[in-house]
Amino acid sequence: MNHITAYIRLSLKDIYPPEEVKALTMLICCDILGLDALDIYMGKDITLSECKQRELENIIFRLQKNEPIQYIRGIAEFYGRQFRVAPGVLVPRPETGELVDLIINENPEAKNILDIGTGSGCISISLSKELPNAMVTAWDISEEALEIARWNNERLSGRVVFEKQDVLSDIVSDTQRYDVIVSNPPYVTEKEKADMEPNVLEWEPELALFVPDDDPLLFYRHIVVLGQKLLNQGGKLYFEINQAYGTEMVRLLEMNHYHNIHVIKDLFENDRIVTANR
Repeated sequence: MNHITAYIRLSLKDIYPPEEVKALTMLICCDILGLDALDIYMGKDITLSECKQRELENIIFRLQKNEPIQYIRGIAEFYGRQFRVAPGVLVPRPETGELVDLIINENPEAKNILDIGTGSGCISISLSKELPNAMVTAWDISEEALEIARWNNERLSGRVVFEKQDVLSDIVSDTQRYDVIVSNPPYVTEKEKADMEPNVLEWEPELALFVPDDDPLLFYRHIVVLGQKLLNQGGKLYFEINQAYGTEMVRLLEMNHYHNIHVIKDLFENDRIVTANR
């Protein structure tokens, strides 16, 4: 171990688990500071320039404040691509990649897709890249999120049309009909805050995370009703959900006359995706 990796590990060992410290060390050294991975593995002692040393100290300071490494880098990996992220959008999760995968595999001929609550654009842009025959529209209420999503769309040569739209509003100005509507809306209840990691709770946008304890399905209720207007006959809804509400989601969809309803577990064996046909 050289003095750089030793410094990183010592600085972070009381904040992050050992495996995460190990991963962060390699990420900082190779992806951010641009050091050679083999040199790091071999324990070669490396002298940083004054500029790189200041950069390293700034990264450590921010990590000690629980800032997500993705915000520090300004980049998150998702579905084989790099997306710009900042505190105005959620950091994409691996489970959301499973949602994208499912949509691609089940809807190779989809012509029109709507992503509600697009955030960084990771879902909508990935779908537009993987399903080149589909026209993809994406909504968000946050101007900051839409700015980041549009930037990602341009940089990744996506074909997504982004619109500022409040899905909780009774007035949705959309006459388009869709084969697929997908949403990963806010679904964390206020009471769950106590169990959340500081790097999520203190940094990621509350607007994209939380729903009231007394109305955990707030966004789903509106989208399910909207789906009856905007989905083609036989069109499909895809949701990422709070693992605690799989049964309630099935009931909500049944009450609104959807069929072929499925609750799918994520890679951690939690109820995470719900699909249904209009």
